[in-house]
Amino acid sequence: MMRAWLYPMLFVLGGSDVAAGLVLKGSSGTAVGLLLLFVFLAGLNSPLVFPRSIGAAEAQRLSAADGRPVVFWRPGCTYCLRLRIRLGLRARQAHWVDIWRDPAGAAVVRAANDGNETVPTVVVAGRPHVNPDPAWVREQLSRSR
Repeated sequence: MMRAWLYPMLFVLGGSDVAAGLVLKGSSGTAVGLLLLFVFLAGLNSPLVFPRSIGAAEAQRLSAADGRPVVFWRPGCTYCLRLRIRLGLRARQAHWVDIWRDPAGAAVVRAANDGNETVPTVVVAGRPHVNPDPAWVREQLSRSR
């Protein structure tokens, strides 16, 4: 769980460091703006934005039972963040697997992408789709109800 908070903590600590340097130089307005930007980026990369990740084996088992897509992702991935934001509240209906926390999930992604860990990789009915259109994923979520 600690690894999930690594990027958000780095954003906040880095932003604090930059802001402190700017305050010492007399640019407090710029410091506040940059600190807010870093806090925003930390929030976007936090586990609070992404649904709880589960292991690949559990996600595949659940997907076989309920027909919901499995989304393989990793923290810091802008395409994963784009997908998550565009799915909105429906994102919680999918099964999310953080490939940095689950070696089996990383292996699934590598097998689907010629050895590359390209994410997001969305598996629907056993077929992988690399960086799919969020509207298509929303449609798959609607069908799985």
